[in-house]
Amino acid sequence: MFRAFKVIGFCALLSCATPGLAATGGATANPAAVALHRLFRTEWQREMREHPLEASGDGFHQYDGKWADMSLAALARDHQEDLQTLERLAAIHRSELDPEDRISYDLFKHRYEMRVQGYDLKTYLMPINELWGIQTLRTLTHTLRFQTRADYHHYLERLRTFMPYMDQTIALLKQGIAAGMTEPRVVMQGVPAQIAANIVTDPTASPFYAPFRKMPSVIPLTEQARLRAEARAAIARVVTPAYRKLLKYFDQYYLPHCRTSIAAESLPNGKAYYAYMVRKYTTTHMTPREIHQIGLTRVAEIHAQMQHVFDQIGFKGTYRQFVHYLRTNPRFYYKHPAHLLEAYRAAAMRVNPLLVRYFPVWILPRVPYGVRAIPASLAPDTYPAYSVPPSGDGSVAGYIAVNLYKPQSRPKYDIQVLVCHEGRPGHQLQIPIAMELKGLPNFRRFDYYSSYGEGWALYTESLCDQMGLYNNPYSKFGYLDWQMWRAVRLVVDTGIHSEGWSRAEAVRYFEQNTALSAQNINTEVNRYIAWPGQALSYMIGQMDILHLRNKAERTLGAQFNIKDFHAAILEHGAMPLTELNHVIDRWIRNRRAGKPMHRPIGR
Repeated sequence: MFRAFKVIGFCALLSCATPGLAATGGATANPAAVALHRLFRTEWQREMREHPLEASGDGFHQYDGKWADMSLAALARDHQEDLQTLERLAAIHRSELDPEDRISYDLFKHRYEMRVQGYDLKTYLMPINELWGIQTLRTLTHTLRFQTRADYHHYLERLRTFMPYMDQTIALLKQGIAAGMTEPRVVMQGVPAQIAANIVTDPTASPFYAPFRKMPSVIPLTEQARLRAEARAAIARVVTPAYRKLLKYFDQYYLPHCRTSIAAESLPNGKAYYAYMVRKYTTTHMTPREIHQIGLTRVAEIHAQMQHVFDQIGFKGTYRQFVHYLRTNPRFYYKHPAHLLEAYRAAAMRVNPLLVRYFPVWILPRVPYGVRAIPASLAPDTYPAYSVPPSGDGSVAGYIAVNLYKPQSRPKYDIQVLVCHEGRPGHQLQIPIAMELKGLPNFRRFDYYSSYGEGWALYTESLCDQMGLYNNPYSKFGYLDWQMWRAVRLVVDTGIHSEGWSRAEAVRYFEQNTALSAQNINTEVNRYIAWPGQALSYMIGQMDILHLRNKAERTLGAQFNIKDFHAAILEHGAMPLTELNHVIDRWIRNRRAGKPMHRPIGR
């Protein structure tokens, strides 16, 4: 999955790309396009100011020394400005825009409508769970730029002003208790250990000190020494006390007040809350019950595909017996974390030479990516792997973060499919491509729709099957098992949040239908409890992209080209599935009519 560090996208004050204006001739441009792109620039500036941490990660550095203002007053003000933005958008005549600007109009409207609905449902009152929150900022330095003395000064400013940011987070937690908006206690048990990992007696042992251990040579040695001393002081006097404050509050007050129920529908206005989360993450109008039934059907279909693998291997037992064999045979596991990490890196290298067979060279990302271990303090409670995108300006490379905790629970046959999903041709291809589409408004370059992004990454798992990367029956089973995992998610997420399932029922369904280890199953079930709806996006998105590909192949026949199809999916950036269907339908019509291929401006 893509580790969603950024909540929304951001852009530079004066450098926002405005393709509509450029394409229509500047001063003589269509008035509707002028107004639209003026609104884009204004709101992008506001979003960058409101979310400076994400702006820095995206490569826009005007607010590098700041934290977001998470006070209730600031959030209410932001909400009112969102409402005003929708009013200004409604005043622009969509019918007068060109096709690309109409896409931008629709995406912008969807973006702000979802923000408004999220605020009304008080989603901001749950700022911490075991997957994200202020306690997981130990990986922040992986996404920030540290190349100049200014980068270090800005980072020091953040360390020195960390306490107000912590106080605002605690205030939201308190308000969440008062409003009945709390996380389930079962998925918050591991958070105190995550907080405690940031509390150190030696500031140089803090993850926040990491950038100071090796500094760029452009900074004189005397200044390096001074910056290191200031960092140690800020960590000792501000950062560590802030985390001590959070730990005390969390242990003594927040955790005891967390709800004992696990269903999102048990929250105040819970049915509307879960319906919103389903709509947000699938970008469809499907109901939880419809998705539940789709999941049951897909589970049965994938079981049938697995039987072919059993026949190829010559295994005569049942599915459960095969899974037991895989889980208990040491040949399928590495003993040492370092060997597991090496295997991930080798799997990534196997993909790269094959990309040009399935993608036009012009669309492949310019920025590289790597493979890193997930920090040990986060690993027990998080995913098998996740993807961290590069910075928007290319100054910080992206990477796959892989979980090396208990390597005996992380089978070899899962490695290649995980790399295809999190690396290339998955997240580390789609996200950098979007960032590099300089002809699009910046909110489109940096926005992320889970059904599109996770759907694409899951689609590329099947693409890697076509590439021949699952080159033995066990690797093929690993691929199918991960497809099964995503189908099971449809059943389990909706089961927990709208069908009345207990946690034990969710675990049992996983055990019966996947080869995941007990460690991974428990982590996954907790994830769905903590993050309602997000797990639905994978299979729903993949099914839609496969449907579009089948439609294109069927309609175009000999005119169909896989490279062109993939470019058509990727060259407009992330979007809701409803919009993606419009885009591909138009692409099919243009191909049939022999019209020239669209190429994004500035790519």
